[in-house]
Amino acid sequence: MTDSHDARREQQADALIGELRREGAGRLTIFLGAAPGVGKTYTMLARARELQRRGLDVVVGIVETHGRGETAALLDGLELQPRRRVEYLGRALEELDLDALLARKPALALVDELAHRNVPGSRHERRWQDVVELLDAGIDVYTTINIQHLESLNDVVHRITGIRVSETVPDAVFDRLRDIVLVDLPPRELIERLQQGKVYVPEQAAQALQAFFSPSNLTALRELAMQTAADRVDSDLREAQAARGLPGVPLRRGVMVAIDGRGQSEYLVRVARRLAERRDAPWTVVTVQGNEATDDARQRELDRAFALARRLGGDALVLHGNNIVDALLDHGARSGASAIVLGRTRERPVARMFNRTLTQQLIQRGAHYELTIVSTPEARARARRSWRGTGSLLTRSDAALAVFSAAAATALAWFAERWIGLDDLSLIFIVAVVLVAARTRMTAAVIAAVLCFFAYNFFFIEPRFTLMIGARQGAITVVLFLIAALVAGRLASKLRMQVLALRAANAQATALQTLGRQLSTAADLGQVLHAGRDALRRALDADVVLHAGAQSLHFEVLDEKDRAAADWAMRHRQASGHFTDTLAGSDWWFLPLALGERETGVVGLRLPDGTRLGAEQRRLAEAMAEDIAQALVRTRLVADLEDARVGSETERLRSALLSSVSHDLRSPLASIIGSASSLDHYGDAMGPQDRRSLLDTIRIEGERLDRYIQNLLDMTRLGHGGLTLNRDWIGVDELIGSAVTRLSRYEPQARFEVSVQPEMAPIWVHPALVEQALFNVLENAAKFSPGGEAVEVEARDVDGALRIDVRDRGPGIPEDERRRIFDMFYSVERGDRGRQGTGLGLAITQGMIGAHGGSVEALPGPGGRGTTIRITLPRLEP
Repeated sequence: MTDSHDARREQQADALIGELRREGAGRLTIFLGAAPGVGKTYTMLARARELQRRGLDVVVGIVETHGRGETAALLDGLELQPRRRVEYLGRALEELDLDALLARKPALALVDELAHRNVPGSRHERRWQDVVELLDAGIDVYTTINIQHLESLNDVVHRITGIRVSETVPDAVFDRLRDIVLVDLPPRELIERLQQGKVYVPEQAAQALQAFFSPSNLTALRELAMQTAADRVDSDLREAQAARGLPGVPLRRGVMVAIDGRGQSEYLVRVARRLAERRDAPWTVVTVQGNEATDDARQRELDRAFALARRLGGDALVLHGNNIVDALLDHGARSGASAIVLGRTRERPVARMFNRTLTQQLIQRGAHYELTIVSTPEARARARRSWRGTGSLLTRSDAALAVFSAAAATALAWFAERWIGLDDLSLIFIVAVVLVAARTRMTAAVIAAVLCFFAYNFFFIEPRFTLMIGARQGAITVVLFLIAALVAGRLASKLRMQVLALRAANAQATALQTLGRQLSTAADLGQVLHAGRDALRRALDADVVLHAGAQSLHFEVLDEKDRAAADWAMRHRQASGHFTDTLAGSDWWFLPLALGERETGVVGLRLPDGTRLGAEQRRLAEAMAEDIAQALVRTRLVADLEDARVGSETERLRSALLSSVSHDLRSPLASIIGSASSLDHYGDAMGPQDRRSLLDTIRIEGERLDRYIQNLLDMTRLGHGGLTLNRDWIGVDELIGSAVTRLSRYEPQARFEVSVQPEMAPIWVHPALVEQALFNVLENAAKFSPGGEAVEVEARDVDGALRIDVRDRGPGIPEDERRRIFDMFYSVERGDRGRQGTGLGLAITQGMIGAHGGSVEALPGPGGRGTTIRITLPRLEP
């Protein structure tokens, strides 16, 4: 009772704290719909106009009418907050002006489309984050959302519609809401609105009808929206009741079935499933575990019942507590269950006389629950046989230990009385009982206590060698001794069970942790299989075979019978072979490995002859098999993603190469052919100046073509490691001057400002390669510098290395693309690299400088204008 009362007080405190937090912030109202076009925005605006007529300060932060006239008409008379204009990719977009709305601070703000993704560069990435900030500022918010945008339902919606929604809202936002308004429209009416062009334009409407807006999809989404609204109302009611210190009154009649593993667990699960199905209610299977260890037979039955519950669509939980009634009622209050299903228990006559049976206590204390008690004669008979055949039986070794302990305690007490003079001999017998309880079960401890009681009375209580007790004080002593021995034995037995359970749990946790650590480092399918085999072999001391995809480990040791069991496990995704009811003649126990919706692997375990599979071992093996399956799925996804990335990159490079070749080869060739053709046909009629101009064009375009082909050859040499460095000493000013002079022949209009640190020492590099790398950087900077602006070149020694900075005054490179500009054939369409570039120059520069042990990086220009390309070369000695 105390635990239940404390739990209720804790729930009340949490509910009050949550209510106080909501009172201090704005109130959120969500208009929820099953699909676009049901009228969420229309309903929201109609509600807002009604509140404005009542005198409430209402401001429209942002509302999307999507061209619907009846929706736009509702905006008349409402104050519209001007939208913020954002430039993105050359387009002017409009977004919610959050700062202006916070400064205006109305009583109610209308913010449409809660799941909207804001334009990059906005304060928040998603609009729901803007709404949270408004709520924190104390502003009430009306907003709209479709059910497919709720994060927890993303997978469900994907299974229903086949469409993965990318714009989602976390469920935590729904925890902030004060009211939820379900805007519903039957599927037929919504499809009619779609066909009439009231939702999308006709082209989009026809496509939507074939995909998202099918009648089956709309029906499923409609039910999903209704369930979400009902869950929220149910949760709000329980929270309000908890804040008042009252027990929850769930609106959805959840069903909870309690099982104990004594003969009728699976039957109870099926009964609860039918009951929940008739009521269209959620259901949960629970069992309560106390301090006593669960024997193997019961654990196997519980495992089968839990597996059945999950297959039938229910949840399965293990509750911990010494009092079964308290554990059931507390969980029922937390989960909102209104019906409890349990089997008829073996009731002791004494407990029934004092109303202490489980059923009687639930009836007395669970007045607000509907109790369904289920039983069959066969189940009751099995329960009695199970109870008699489990922990109450005494083995020969336990009985021998109890007798030996009593005899040893008697001999030790006689020695202590005769030679030591010890008067209080009862402690010796109590220690003997505790030792027996600590090493055996409770039954042996009770036998030891009774034997010690008679031995103590017969040999050491006057008159001795009889069971008579001469004095009243002696009688009290032996009775108290018996009580103390029984209590001590009981406590010691409980402690032993707890130690054994903790030891098993620790061993299981250690095995799973070791397996997880090994799987985390496995990079491919083969490494995962080897790691899983080694971990299973160490944890279970068993032979292991594994099969997944096209790879297998030791599968050749299986005979025809074993392979049939393995195939069955893979096909049906259920355990088979030894320790099961399917193909039990096999020596191997096979567990399926779920690798996807259609593909399944298998792990086989063969324990040493005569070894029983305990409940703890079974759970450990199943948990390890599940971890191995997840690791296999992970590695396969990684491999698929890598293949997709390589394929995409290859396709991108191929397209870029074809595009570059088609442009950068054809353009100079076309100019050369055109100039040569003009000279051939009209050369005699031309003046010397015109002929010289055409010849210059042929020469310049030929040199341009030569540079492009040289770039392709350089990239080929870099990619195949064929670049050889012929280092020599060269002055830094000479290196920079040579590159600037060579570029001036091709870009005569370009201006350069060169600054070299005075008395700078020469550098030991391959002069031609470094000059070419610097030439590529200078050419790139000159190409995009505005007319009349000089390209700055600065050379300095910094931390034992040469640093050359090339700065331009161009439009700059976006921060997220500065690293990618060094990729082959990559061209930024805005900034320092335009579409006319081949995308090879900076890639070649990085390869050439990298061959010298240096680096190249792109940095923002001075004052945020332009770009700085920094070349760093280490100063090496021959």
